[in-house]
Amino acid sequence: MEIIVGTAGHIDHGKTALVRALTGTDADRLPEEKQRGITIDIGFAELTIGDVHFGFVDVPGHERFVKNMLAGASGIDIVVLVIAADEGVMPQTREHFEICRLLGIKQGIIVLTKTDLVDEETLELARMEIDELVSGSFLKDADVIPVSSSTGRGIEELKSSLVAISARVAKRSNERIAFLPIDRSFTLKGFGAVVTGTLASGSIAEGDELDLLPEGRRLRVRNVQTHGRAVKIATSGQRTAVNLAGIDHSSIVRGMALAEPDVLPASQVLDVSVEMLKDSPRPLRSRQRVRVHLGTAEILARVFVLNKNGSIEPGESGYVQLRLESVVACMSGDRFIIRSYSPQQTIGGGRVIMHSVEKHRRKDIDNVTKLLAELEGTKSENASMVRSLAIGSGRSGCTIARLRSQTGWTSSAAALAITAATDSGWIVNFDELLIDALRFAELKDAAIVELESFHKKEPLAPGMTRELLRDRVFRLIPTAAMAAVVRQLIGEGQIVADNDVIRLAGHKNELSPEEGEFIEKLMLSLKAARYQPPKIDEAINASSSKIDSEVAKKLIQLKLKGGELIKVTDDLYFAADPIIELTSAIRKYADTSSDRLIDVARFKEIAGVSRKYAIPLLEYFDRERVTVRAGDRRMILK
Repeated sequence: MEIIVGTAGHIDHGKTALVRALTGTDADRLPEEKQRGITIDIGFAELTIGDVHFGFVDVPGHERFVKNMLAGASGIDIVVLVIAADEGVMPQTREHFEICRLLGIKQGIIVLTKTDLVDEETLELARMEIDELVSGSFLKDADVIPVSSSTGRGIEELKSSLVAISARVAKRSNERIAFLPIDRSFTLKGFGAVVTGTLASGSIAEGDELDLLPEGRRLRVRNVQTHGRAVKIATSGQRTAVNLAGIDHSSIVRGMALAEPDVLPASQVLDVSVEMLKDSPRPLRSRQRVRVHLGTAEILARVFVLNKNGSIEPGESGYVQLRLESVVACMSGDRFIIRSYSPQQTIGGGRVIMHSVEKHRRKDIDNVTKLLAELEGTKSENASMVRSLAIGSGRSGCTIARLRSQTGWTSSAAALAITAATDSGWIVNFDELLIDALRFAELKDAAIVELESFHKKEPLAPGMTRELLRDRVFRLIPTAAMAAVVRQLIGEGQIVADNDVIRLAGHKNELSPEEGEFIEKLMLSLKAARYQPPKIDEAINASSSKIDSEVAKKLIQLKLKGGELIKVTDDLYFAADPIIELTSAIRKYADTSSDRLIDVARFKEIAGVSRKYAIPLLEYFDRERVTVRAGDRRMILK
């Protein structure tokens, strides 16, 4: 079992000395730390007891180095809250404790150090202070172990407590992709760039390709180490060092991350839930500038509070949009800490609900907070998360790529969640587009209503073009969503699609008696005229004086689309049957000709028409690839 243990507590309360007493390793690695006798940056050590391997992250206690402490707190399973018995609870004790609580750490041990310097009465006073500090928190029932790092008192008891509490640490999920927040970058001679961090999820193996985020640069893994030992693969929860090819270590800084390629985007706008500390000096207000500590990154941000007051009071919670001043990589569910811009002080923390979102406006607040509340409530139910993201995407639908970018799920975890949501009837999945079932039903209904309205207004038209339907119903919706709706309606037998024209399945071109009489007379006159029809306007006038010209044109279009009429020129329309007969006649002539060529004179003779009709007909046959020009004559094609 792999467990990450983090220290927390005030400066000079003996955190580093305690780690050394437990592991034999001095976690202060910087010359400046040894010279000044204080921890400045995070340090690391390890300890194996039975089948449990503990990785220790020792953090600085000075208030000036809280940002370094926060970088080390990322990925902690168990916190060891260190309080010196001779000083008791101090300001950084309180701040570190609140940070651990806000980061969602569930397990911890309280260690009273320097017990060799105090008497029992002082020790008891320190215990009373501790009880007051942790009352009602995740540490309310934690072991409180008196220790002296110099004499060894309590060290074995602390080790036993660590083993016992490790059994209560929740197993890390295997549903998320490889994600390594980077806390250090350096170079080793003969190896090149090396980065370290606590592997938050997934696994990293030799030869893997990973994205360096938020930059998005693709890098190859040369070697992997965990706790100083070369391994083929590192897994979630391990302190991990990754040797990277093709990059100089100076290009990599704390706050970056390594992740499975093409899943997580760089984000600059986050929708989050926030809890304000009771002792925060002032409310969190819209437009306030704050410092956001997310993973190992520290980013400046502006706040947009998602309530009508535009503020969250100390001790209260609410939803906020964080508008970051630089990009960051994260996933839904990631914890963060908020500190005031100046003076720097921890004022609250929270959890990422969505990232890579648009900036909200005040009029959006009610709808946005409703969605965020739903998403926050489904954090442990994957199928519900799929449903909520689909609902939040509205009629546009949620792509699988967006689902994975928000959740960080592996492709297999996403597939299982989508199947569960689909089987529950919550979503419709078409070509990797996930649409909330209710929104999908609304789109189907809207399409049917629009087609019904169109048929009522245009009873003679065969149907709506896809482009017109898109403009009327699907204008701001992805093409894939419209295609999904059309396919579903076709499959249900509600509509029919003839190439680019869509109509209701029961729609028929029913003509009025006057319209039927008109089109019948027109067709009879054109059939009788054969290859010498009158101009179309004359034919219309001869067929009826009661039909409006616009209606007449629509009726003619109906016959054109049905193939009963053929348009040769803007003025000349022929009945289809005579044209079919003429096509057969000239091809029959070609079969008896040695060269398959025909001139205008011969064509006039076959058709029995004058040049007035022969030339338009020949040009029509050219367009239809029945003939092709060959000088003054035409070749008749087979």
